[in-house]
Amino acid sequence: MNLQELQQYCMSKKGAEEDFPFDNKTLVYKVMGKMFALTGIEDIPLSVNLKCEKERAAELRELFHQIIPGWHMNKKHWNTVESEGDVSDTLFKELIDHSYDLVAAGLTKKLKLELENLE
Repeated sequence: MNLQELQQYCMSKKGAEEDFPFDNKTLVYKVMGKMFALTGIEDIPLSVNLKCEKERAAELRELFHQIIPGWHMNKKHWNTVESEGDVSDTLFKELIDHSYDLVAAGLTKKLKLELENLE
């Protein structure tokens, strides 16, 4: 997966938005204002911080050298996933989906309703 593919996939998510809240090099994807993916646009290889259930996060780190505790994030709930190596594009997309779903599930009732009503 490259940066353009990441951008297209993340923006295909319902209610997704792109933002640069920290600086002009750190791209953040949010759902209803809550972050589900973060990447450095100059990172080579591409690496993305993604939210993950605690048990699954630990399991993935054991299985893949390209999945490490989330850089500058809560290490229990975030992984950094590098695009090169044995992480397939399919798994990368599954991990993005998982992150998005976790964040969306944690939204307030009001925001969940707003998300549901988006076209």
